[in-house]
Amino acid sequence: MKTLLVFIFVFGLIVVIHELGHFIFAKRSGILVREFAIGMGPKIFSHRDKSGTLYTIRILPMGGYVRMAGMGEEEVDLPPGKPLSVELNAEGHVARINTSSKVTLTNGIPMELLEADLEDKLFIKGYVNGEQETTYVVDHDATIIEEDGTEVRIAPLDVQFQSAKLYQRMLTNFAGPLFNFILTFALFLLVIFMQGGAMSSDPSSTIGSVQVDSPADKAGLKPDDRILSIDGVKVAEFTEIGEVIAETKDKALEVVIQRDNQEQTLNITPEKVTEDGNERYMIGVSPGTILKKLSFGEKFKVAALQTKASALTIFNALKDLIGGFSLDKLGGPVMIYQASSELSNQSLVTILSFIAMLSVNLGIMNLLPIPMLDGGKLLFNIVEGIRRKPLNQEIEMKITLASAVLLIGLIVLVTWNDIMRFLGR
Repeated sequence: MKTLLVFIFVFGLIVVIHELGHFIFAKRSGILVREFAIGMGPKIFSHRDKSGTLYTIRILPMGGYVRMAGMGEEEVDLPPGKPLSVELNAEGHVARINTSSKVTLTNGIPMELLEADLEDKLFIKGYVNGEQETTYVVDHDATIIEEDGTEVRIAPLDVQFQSAKLYQRMLTNFAGPLFNFILTFALFLLVIFMQGGAMSSDPSSTIGSVQVDSPADKAGLKPDDRILSIDGVKVAEFTEIGEVIAETKDKALEVVIQRDNQEQTLNITPEKVTEDGNERYMIGVSPGTILKKLSFGEKFKVAALQTKASALTIFNALKDLIGGFSLDKLGGPVMIYQASSELSNQSLVTILSFIAMLSVNLGIMNLLPIPMLDGGKLLFNIVEGIRRKPLNQEIEMKITLASAVLLIGLIVLVTWNDIMRFLGR
């Protein structure tokens, strides 16, 4: 249960903040946001504001989504012959359209639909009470009750996504990743304030951690041990350890350490490792960390630097992935759940730091120029700006559909690979 709660918190926070970015910029651009949802599945709470946006909390606490008018997937299917009911306002215009069997309109007029246009001409025509053919004008701000009982605004052309200016659409598409970057910065800043400063590498020769099965581990070196000398060469700073090992290479070394205020001598033989085609020698130790006190302004600077460093880590990982693709280099929700399991017993600071890394990861991955992702949508926007007209809708749809198939296939493969790793196979 603890692992599940951590997973919900981690996954939910980064997705909801991402969607919040799209939501805010869409609203500022005059685009109708029909629904802002937290979670998935059947709704358990809903509230519609004066602008027509429906805010919902749904039963499955897995992320969330934003339904912007004109984005395609949110449109309600109204085929001829569909039974529905309409409610009129004081002017005699349709104010509500009910297509759900779960909802009954108090003043609803039953209709068998013949034709409807809820985007341009704003009318609805059908047989009233199964007899009289009637055409009603539909109010610009009318709502429609969907089959699951969700009531949202209709989407006339002037409030649809494509009606916004190009720069507004670009900002709306970019806003999701942007908010992930802002979340990363905010979390790193929060961690710094919680700690009272920033953790940094201890410049002394004190050992912070020892790699399992490394030469240092096999020789008995432990965290918090302080290396005093290596083969008679005095060591005062951690960087000097690597310098001495680089010169001695795989020679057996006599290492003098200080442990509990007592000196001990260990024999350690460095081993050769190859990274990115470069050979080096190591004993398998990492430096310790110390808490560095920071001024108020320095806290913001360090949080920004940590955000930048996290982004560079992701870019390097992408470079490595392109250089040698492997499913083992990718991870999905199952991997996040596994990481949540490991984090569930860690401190709040550790959990927040993990969310910060995951958030910048999501932001960067969403900016990849792949249709279906925000980066792909931005690419279409750029092409539109160069051509001074949008791409043909049919061509754009085919490209998006093809990329969606590939992306879904990759997600399935990554998830299956994660499950196999999770099961230890």
